[in-house]
Amino acid sequence: MFGYTAPIRDMRFVMREIVDIEGLSQLPGCDAATPDTVDAILEEAGKLAGGVIAPLNRTGDQTGSKVENGVVRTPEGWREAYRQFVDGGWNSIPFEPEFGGQGLPITVASACAEMWNSANMAWGLCPLLTIGAVEALTAHGSDAQKQTYLEKLVSGEWTGTMCLTEPQAGSDLALLRTKAVKQDDGTYAITGTKIFITYGEHDLTENIVHLVLARTPDAPAGVKGISLFIVPKFLVNADGTLGQRNDLRCASLEHKLGIHGSPTAVMQFGDGGGATGYLIGEENRGLQYMFTMMNNARLNVGIQGYAIAERAYQQALAYAQERRQGRAAGAEGAAPLIMHPDVRRNLMLMKSQTEAARALGLYTAAMIDRARHTEDADARRQAQRRVEVMIPIVKGWSTDLGFELASTGVQIHGGMGYVEETGAAQHLRDARICLIYEGTNGIQAMDLVGRKLSMDNGQSIKALVAEMGAAADALKAVEGDDAATIAAALAEAVAAADDATDWLIARAGSDAQSVLSGATAYARLMGTVAGGWMMAISAAAAIRGLSEGADDAAFLEAKLITARFYAEQVLPLAAGLARTVKAGSASIMALSPEQFAA
Repeated sequence: MFGYTAPIRDMRFVMREIVDIEGLSQLPGCDAATPDTVDAILEEAGKLAGGVIAPLNRTGDQTGSKVENGVVRTPEGWREAYRQFVDGGWNSIPFEPEFGGQGLPITVASACAEMWNSANMAWGLCPLLTIGAVEALTAHGSDAQKQTYLEKLVSGEWTGTMCLTEPQAGSDLALLRTKAVKQDDGTYAITGTKIFITYGEHDLTENIVHLVLARTPDAPAGVKGISLFIVPKFLVNADGTLGQRNDLRCASLEHKLGIHGSPTAVMQFGDGGGATGYLIGEENRGLQYMFTMMNNARLNVGIQGYAIAERAYQQALAYAQERRQGRAAGAEGAAPLIMHPDVRRNLMLMKSQTEAARALGLYTAAMIDRARHTEDADARRQAQRRVEVMIPIVKGWSTDLGFELASTGVQIHGGMGYVEETGAAQHLRDARICLIYEGTNGIQAMDLVGRKLSMDNGQSIKALVAEMGAAADALKAVEGDDAATIAAALAEAVAAADDATDWLIARAGSDAQSVLSGATAYARLMGTVAGGWMMAISAAAAIRGLSEGADDAAFLEAKLITARFYAEQVLPLAAGLARTVKAGSASIMALSPEQFAA
C-alpha cells in the first residue's frame, strides 16, 4: 500500500508524442538526449525512486527532522539515499558540462523530478532548491563565484537554499529588513532573520550555500533596494577546502502540517556581528537575480503538484482494487470498490487530470529547452514567451490539482483514508504547501492576468489559445466518435478561454479590480483548457498508434478513453469558469471590512 512505481510508460508516451524528444535531441547542446538514452535514464530513475527513496516517505513523515543545539538531523536512511542520489549523478542531469553537469535537457530532469517527489516529496525538496541555486549562480555569478561553488552544487555534494522570507515580509519582499554592510575586504556582513527556509540546515551534506536577499545601508526603499548574496554555512578556502563556520545558525525548525521530513528552518544570520556574504552581480538587483531561481522553482513546484497526485492515485487505485464493500452490478457478494461507478468516477478524475498535468509540465520544460537551444533567434523568443505564459499556469493549476486529487484519494479510502494508518492522509497534508510556497496560487493568477497578459497586449496568450483551437480543428478531421467528441469539447472550452481572454484584455488598463477579481478563475480556466489540449494531442497519437497496430494497444486504448473522459467530465467546467471571470468585482468588493463580521 505504501509502495510507488514510476509511471515510465506514460512518461515515454509524453516524451515522444508531446515533447518530441527526437526533435529536441537535434538541437545544439541537446544531442545526448536521444530517445533510447532518455528511456534508459527514466528506467534507472524509476528504480532509485521506487526502491530507495519511496520506502523512506512514511517513516520520514512519522519521525520528521529534529534540531538539537542547532544541529539538524534528517530521518533515518535519508543521508544514505541522498548519497546514492549524488553518486549516481542524478543531481547533475540538466547542468553545463563545464562544471560537471551532464548537459541533458531540462525536460529529462523534470521527468526525474516527478519521480523523486512522488516517491518522497519531503526528501525531493532538497535537490529542488539546489537546482535553483545553480541556475542563479550560472546566470549571474562572477567567474570566481562559479569556480568556487558550482562544481559542488552541480554534483549535489553541497546543497543550496533560497533565503527570502522574513517574519514581517512574506510575499511582499519590499518589507524585508535583513542588512548587508560592506566590509573593507569587499565582503558584506549579513545580519537578520529568515523564516521558512527549506533545508536551511541539515546533515545530508558538509556545506550549504545560502542565497540571501538583503539591503545595503543606502539602498532605495522597496524592492528596488534588494541585493542578493552568497552566504555559505562554511567559508570556502582558496584551494576549495572548507574553512571556518560562518556566523549563521538554525534557530528552530517549523512544526508543519506536512512534509515533516523536510527541515524548514528559521535561520539567524549575524549573531556574532555578521555572517560573511558575497554580492552576486550588482547591488539593488537582487530581486531580478532571484527570479532566475523563483521561475525555475515554480515549474518544479508545479511538478510536485502532479507528482503527489500520481502517488495518491496509485495508492487509491490499489485500495479500490482490494477493498470489498457493497454490491455492484454483475458481481456476487461484496464487490471491490473499483466496481462502483462513483469510485470509478473519482479514479478517472485522478488519472485523467494527473496525466494532463504531467503532459503540460513536460511540455513547458521542453519549451524552456527550446528557448535556450533553438538556433533561430525568433523561435527562441517565441519559445520564451510561451514559457513565461505557462509557468504561472503550471504552478497554479497543477498544485491545485495535487491537493484536490490527494483529497479524492482520501475519499476513495473512506474512513480509512482519514486515519494515518493507510498513509492516504499524508499525501493530502504534504500536497497543501505546494499551493503556498514559491508564490501563492493567487499570486500566480495575478501574474498571469497582470504581467503576462499585458507584456505584449495579450498576443502571447492569444497565440496559445489559437494553437489549442487548431488542435481541436485537427482532431475534427480524424475519423471516429472518440475524436469527434474530444474535438467538440475542446473547441467549446477554447472558445470560453478566448472569450475570457478578450474580456480581460479589454479591461486591463481601465478596470484593475475586475481583472484581478477574475484572476484565479482565469488561471484555473487556462489550466483546464491547456490540460484538455494535451489530452487531445494524446488522443490523436493513440488513435494513430492503434490504427498502425502498435504493440502497446492496451495502453493506447486506455489513453484514448482517459482523454475522452477528460473531454466529457472536466472540459465542460471551462464555460462556468469563463462566466466567473466575466462576473467582475462588484460582489467581491461590495462588503465593507466591517460587514465581513456581520
